[in-house]
Amino acid sequence: MAFSEKRENNGAAEDSNHSRLIKLREFDDTKLGVKGLVDAAVAKVPEIFRISNNNKHQLPSDLDHSSSGSVHPNTTAAAAAVRREIVGGIRGSCEEWGFFQVVNHGIPEGILDEMIQGVRRFHELDPEIKKRYYTRDLISGFFLVSNFDLYRSAAASWRDTMGCVAAPDLPPPEQLPDATRDILIEYSKQVKRLSKTILELLSEALGLEPNRLNQLGCGAGQLLLGHYYPACPEPEVTIGVTDHTDASFITILLQDQIGGLQVLHRNKWVDVQPRKGALVVNLGDLLQLVSNDKFISVSHRVVPKRIGPRISVACFLRPLIHKGDTDSPPVYGPIPELLSEENPPVYVEADVREFMRIHSSRGLDEPSPLQHFRV
Repeated sequence: MAFSEKRENNGAAEDSNHSRLIKLREFDDTKLGVKGLVDAAVAKVPEIFRISNNNKHQLPSDLDHSSSGSVHPNTTAAAAAVRREIVGGIRGSCEEWGFFQVVNHGIPEGILDEMIQGVRRFHELDPEIKKRYYTRDLISGFFLVSNFDLYRSAAASWRDTMGCVAAPDLPPPEQLPDATRDILIEYSKQVKRLSKTILELLSEALGLEPNRLNQLGCGAGQLLLGHYYPACPEPEVTIGVTDHTDASFITILLQDQIGGLQVLHRNKWVDVQPRKGALVVNLGDLLQLVSNDKFISVSHRVVPKRIGPRISVACFLRPLIHKGDTDSPPVYGPIPELLSEENPPVYVEADVREFMRIHSSRGLDEPSPLQHFRV
């Protein structure tokens, strides 16, 4: 009897998985994403987006944890003192929180606002125009996709994403949509400049020479994503994006004023309150690896809301890996200057191509690739 019941249970699970796969494919084949569901005026969140009771949203605390001040170094004594203060603040934030907010970063507020609007314009284009860009090939040119891990996650996220590789080079201008072309080119130029400065400050916060992380190629490759979180009819039963860490060295995030971003701190979800003109910097798995756990990669998520859309723009700083490249891929391990007898390496060297393969083959809510490279 026990064997018979087990076989029946397995059969029911297989039927359920098959039914879910059909629903996922039907959703994906529309090429309309979550925006298409909202345009169709759905009153209930479809089953493929519903999270389990164990993952229902916890009530967060509030947080406005930021690092302010100019990030442009100069040679005056006063500026040097300010820089030391900024570096100290960043060090504390990276060790305790895994993220910080930056103001006075040099990107004009008008460019930030226009980038948000550019992302919104694209996602609100005529559906037939957007369908041309919908793909699961995230390497070649500009793309639109809903849920990178659609077929691997326990529940789909209430989010659509446009994007492209931004460094070393953007796609040719003619491959970018009219709705966002000009601002995408300008914003990516601004973020490339800022990313070098942030990596310098992070190097100093680790006690290294300012150019160390840049020399390692930590910002040589950049992926720029524009996320669109539509208003949700039942925000309590789904998630904007599930709990995860980023595989990057760092992520530079621009968000609008809707809110919804949360970070996990001491086992509690904490709201990151939007701050006009600020950029959020969160640390990724690769920076935790090369810092030998001195800096932490922060778990974060986005909770959906009845109001929207929420718009955010994420720039992921990562190693430069060309698709199909036959050269030896970059290998990263703990930075030697950070190691000693008292602080031995806690990670083996990681082939970045393998690291990214592990990251992309799992659901976002599954454990970080870091665990595969621990000593």
